[in-house]
Amino acid sequence: MLDSPFEPIQPHQSSPSKEENPEPNDSNGWLPWRRPGVHRPNEGTGLPASSDPQQPHEAAPQEPTLNVLDTDGTQTNVHGNVDVVAGRIEHLILETRKRDVLEGIEVDRGHVLEQPFVRDSQWAETWKQAIDPATGRLLQRVLIIVAPRSFGSTTFALRLLAEHTDSHTALIKLDADWNAPSKGRLPLEKRHAFQLDLKHPVNDQLSADFLDALSKHADNLRDCDSYLVLTVAQELWTDHRLSSRAGIHVARLHAAPDAQQVVEAHLQANGYAQLVTALKSYPKAQASLRGLTAVAAVRAARTIVMAWQEHTRLQQSPPPVQAEADDRGQVSLEDRISAALTDWREELDDRFGETTTLHSSDNPSLTVEDRCLLLALAVRQSAPMPEVARSADKLQQAIGHTQTQSGNGAALPLVPSAFASRGLRRRIHDVGAGVDAQDNVIFDRPAYGRAILEYVWDNYDVMRKPLLTWLVEASESTSLEDPAVGALADLTIRHGTIDYLNVLGSIACTNKPDVLSAVMESAVHNEHIGRLAWATLYRWAEQEGYASAVISLCQRILENASVSASTAKMAMVRLRRIAHTTDDTATRRTVLAAFEELAQRPIGTTRLVAEVRNWQQDKASARGGSLAFLALMTASDGDTPWLVSETAPDIDVERAVHDLLSTPDTAAEIIPRLTTWVRACTADAGAYTRLRDRLLPSLRGHNMFQAGMALMRELDGVSTAEGVNVADDFYHHLVDSRLQPVFPLKGDAA
Repeated sequence: MLDSPFEPIQPHQSSPSKEENPEPNDSNGWLPWRRPGVHRPNEGTGLPASSDPQQPHEAAPQEPTLNVLDTDGTQTNVHGNVDVVAGRIEHLILETRKRDVLEGIEVDRGHVLEQPFVRDSQWAETWKQAIDPATGRLLQRVLIIVAPRSFGSTTFALRLLAEHTDSHTALIKLDADWNAPSKGRLPLEKRHAFQLDLKHPVNDQLSADFLDALSKHADNLRDCDSYLVLTVAQELWTDHRLSSRAGIHVARLHAAPDAQQVVEAHLQANGYAQLVTALKSYPKAQASLRGLTAVAAVRAARTIVMAWQEHTRLQQSPPPVQAEADDRGQVSLEDRISAALTDWREELDDRFGETTTLHSSDNPSLTVEDRCLLLALAVRQSAPMPEVARSADKLQQAIGHTQTQSGNGAALPLVPSAFASRGLRRRIHDVGAGVDAQDNVIFDRPAYGRAILEYVWDNYDVMRKPLLTWLVEASESTSLEDPAVGALADLTIRHGTIDYLNVLGSIACTNKPDVLSAVMESAVHNEHIGRLAWATLYRWAEQEGYASAVISLCQRILENASVSASTAKMAMVRLRRIAHTTDDTATRRTVLAAFEELAQRPIGTTRLVAEVRNWQQDKASARGGSLAFLALMTASDGDTPWLVSETAPDIDVERAVHDLLSTPDTAAEIIPRLTTWVRACTADAGAYTRLRDRLLPSLRGHNMFQAGMALMRELDGVSTAEGVNVADDFYHHLVDSRLQPVFPLKGDAA
């Protein structure tokens, strides 16, 4: 336990922790064979124990051993370092390159082929041009599909690969986790078909150099019998130098597939054939579908199903006591679907028309107070009147409208002005809702409510921050089922820019971090702004105020066994970023607590083990890796600590313990965990001995004195089943008998 440099185990040496007969303490002091320049008896020599250790002795030179791989040729891929390859191989894929390539998830070919798909005339022509008629395979190894956003280019690309590649070819959907397109980040595997979306306005900017490199990459893909399809947002394909090159075919989608056909295909595929028949007889509903993008058409299909379910529920349930003006139970299915599909812009243009301070029966334009009331109904839908009134009042406060103006411009006090205006029931009727006999507001119109929120969001830029503030305060849970949280998720991703995410973050990070993480979780899973959301989270990870929200989000993602490896990696990177940049003890403890929660789940331990390996291979920060190791120390296999059990993962436990003990801050964190380990093994003499012998090497070496003494004092009072004091046992194995009076375990030095 001297302050000597920690020397790693050489390849030809065995680990000290594996010694069956460790050298006992003797008159040579503190385990002298651990001292720099002092050899253990017989170590590195051919002399017997009785030989004079002072005599110089040079070990005989050894011939280097070559790592030879014998191969028979055709199906051999080589990963890692090989000195000599005997035979012939087709592909050499170096491990150093594989470490930094883009990751993705394998897509089930059968699932892609089962999904509803509409290939109308324009898509059919583009499809035909991308296929080699002679082989039925893609015309080139690299295909670039240029299309406006939300036109369905990703669906087009995956379906094309599913139908026109061999059945044994793996379909991989990649995540473009980069700052700029780079050929070196593209994976290269045999018999793989890769699909990659390039839609980030900054990080996916294409260049002529990238396309030149991509042309050369096409040759490598051909050698591997693989393909790459890039779907590029139309605004990113603007430079005149971005044109087809050798090995690359560029296709364009100038129009989305027919919206009604998309809706019908999705209804049919999900078992709503009766709605397909009904839709064909509803001309107003069909008119609302014209011109929709592919993404909007899929959403319209869901809206039709929701309208049908609501209609069925109202038909089957007894009618509630309602206001006279409320005849929603009498609405036909056609009217309900048509209303759900309309965008309501003409009506909302009237309601949000000219400025008015007083309500007039012949003027549909609403006063500010009534507009706030309508927004409150849009979010909450049907609810008790007092709740709706309070919600509308809070929105008025958020926009700073707490007083009304008299006719001569003078400000009127809030209470008299409110009492002088129309009553709440009258106002509720004026904005299109009803009130039942129990004073419950009846406004069960989710599609209309969504249209109201989107109308205000799109047309009143000045209202966006007050709206977000109001919705954050109105949220009562962290579930997207909460009306306010669901509205936040819809609005902040509506235009897909970082600005709105930043505004939401500045509002919610302090008071409602869990709500912020819930909204951002919805954003990162959104195919259109997911990467923008991840980039925002990475920046937030460097700021103390956002740490709680980022940790909460990443923890939920890592606990989900169904998320892809690339998504889990991005979550872990952001937790690692927080651990690496924070100097706040409380934040570090929060990260550690999140890791400890993960350590209790099988999927969590797998990801934490990977983080420790990355740390020990210098591919991740020491702070993140050390926290992952500390968390794994809490996992158990029965009564045995998991990291020292028979089912332990393949990580260097001794090295990690040594590294953490060598720093005062981390030593204070690991010593209680080591104490817990020892306590768990004291009932079994064999288990205790094995654990002690594994820990002893880590307690020797540079900067280990204070940590070792602290651990032994922590173990004071712990005894084995045989009555051996554990602290004394460690002490006598670590401290030479001649130094024990100088460094006593208890009391003052003599």
